[in-house]
Amino acid sequence: MSDGTSTARTARPVQPPRTVPARAGITPARVLRSEWHKFWTLRSTWVTLSAASVLILATGLVMAIGHEPAGGGLGEVSDPVVLTLIGVQFGQIILPVLGILFSAGEYSTGMIRASLSAVPRRLPVLWAKAAVFAAVTLAITAATVFTTFLLAQLFLADTDMGASLTDPGIARAVVGTAVALTLLGVLGLGLGALIRSVPGAIGAFFVGMVILPEVLLAVSSEAVKNTVAYFPARASESLGAVQQHDGALSDGTALVTLCLWAVAALGAAGWLLKRRDV
Repeated sequence: MSDGTSTARTARPVQPPRTVPARAGITPARVLRSEWHKFWTLRSTWVTLSAASVLILATGLVMAIGHEPAGGGLGEVSDPVVLTLIGVQFGQIILPVLGILFSAGEYSTGMIRASLSAVPRRLPVLWAKAAVFAAVTLAITAATVFTTFLLAQLFLADTDMGASLTDPGIARAVVGTAVALTLLGVLGLGLGALIRSVPGAIGAFFVGMVILPEVLLAVSSEAVKNTVAYFPARASESLGAVQQHDGALSDGTALVTLCLWAVAALGAAGWLLKRRDV
């Protein structure tokens, strides 16, 4: 009986040991989870996102409370979304800086070496970083701008700036504001990954995206002035407005313009990441 059992056991085919590739544990989900963890463990994430939300909300409420109907208030502004969300100008600076810190900050601390050693293909790290940043930023900015608009309208309901989300163009402009802020942040992230220096990327952003458009506006050439509308900050303003002023981009053109800026920065950063050593 025991002999039969031993024979049966020895006759059983032996499975060859499974060979697991060294990098089999690396999946897109795990890379995303890693970037999510890194993003939320950065102190700068909490500080900058909180600062952007508070400044947008506080500025919007101040403008709403201080608004004087029939020509008062903020100069010639006649757009209820622009008036209540005037604080997004702070977000147009803070969120790109956060994107730069999230990407270029890894190069300054040397953490990028560990990240790329774990993911030798490299590009998934950049794409996951951009995806995490965009998702979080869009969620927080959307919540902030909608809250700001609705609270501000409590003070503006009986004035010339009174508006509802159901009015034509209002919801689109509020959503457009959140999308524009998110794309500006992604642009900053791409610049940080491209330049690999926090001060250098911040300087490039301010010079190229903030200062240069103002300089070009002083040029007498009408063609040069028209190109300013395609700069990120100007396209962002067009996407977040109900009433478009002369020379402003249409909603679709402004959205495509911002997307192209963000994609160009990420694409250049990805190309450099594949060709250059850390």
